[in-house]
Amino acid sequence: MVDMDSEDLTGAQLLAAFAALANPHRLRIIAALADGRQYVSLLARQLGMSRPLLHMHLQKLQAAGLVSGELELSEDGKAVKYFEATEFSLHVTPHAIKGLAPTLPEPADNGKETD
Repeated sequence: MVDMDSEDLTGAQLLAAFAALANPHRLRIIAALADGRQYVSLLARQLGMSRPLLHMHLQKLQAAGLVSGELELSEDGKAVKYFEATEFSLHVTPHAIKGLAPTLPEPADNGKETD
C-alpha cells in the first residue's frame, strides 16, 4: 500500500488528488473500499454502477494514487481484479500550498481567467 501524505506531494499530485476526489461517484468508491479490498464486479453491483463506468473512475483514482489495483487468479483460473483504497491524508493549509506552489504545472489557458 502506498502512503500518500499531503506534505510529501508535488503541486501536480495534489491537483490530481483533488480532481479525483471532486466527483461523488469516486467518493462513493473510496467509501466502499474503506473497509477493505473488493473485486470489480461486486463493487459495481454494490454501487449500482456499470463495470465500464466503474473502471473509468477507478483509473482516475489509481492515477491519483488514491486506490491500488491487483490482478489475481481465482481457484477456477479466472483473472479477478481487486482494488483497495490507499492510506492518504490530505491536510492542506495556506503554508503547505505556498511550499508546493513552485511544483504546480503551468495552466493550459496561458493565464487567461475563466471565472
